[in-house]
Amino acid sequence: MTNEPGPPAGYRPCIGILLLDGNGRIFVGERLDTPGAWQMPQGGIDEGESAIDAAFRELKEETGIETAELIGVSNVWRSYDLPAALAAKAWGGRFRGQAQLWSALRFTGTPEDIDIRTAHPEFSQWKWTDAETLLAEIVDFKRDLYREVLDEFRLYIGPSTQTSA
Repeated sequence: MTNEPGPPAGYRPCIGILLLDGNGRIFVGERLDTPGAWQMPQGGIDEGESAIDAAFRELKEETGIETAELIGVSNVWRSYDLPAALAAKAWGGRFRGQAQLWSALRFTGTPEDIDIRTAHPEFSQWKWTDAETLLAEIVDFKRDLYREVLDEFRLYIGPSTQTSA
């Protein structure tokens, strides 16, 4: 996992997933609850669960994908604050935001392996995109964090050419 201490107090510990295809394009989904807001898969790290195990579990839960390989894991907790109105509702108001460890995974399957109609769907649609488009489409309060993640894993990310699924 990481040699860094745990997440800062007041933040929900999470994993973020930078899923790349064979051309270095980035997987993103449009949030069901926020049309027009695209994001990479992410989710909570369960008690006693490693960041890597959480990454593969969350990837399957949100996208149906089981065909991916690990190519990198960050050792830096990155956090963001939710807007106040959202923080009061999310997770019963227990957290001011999320602290995330990020993993980079390479998709090794076919388009048929992707199914966002999961038991608890989070996305209305998905696509492969580039870093520039992703930063333009992410909600404002996550943009700086995403910029840091993309910079950390830039070696694996392809050129800026967006292609839809």
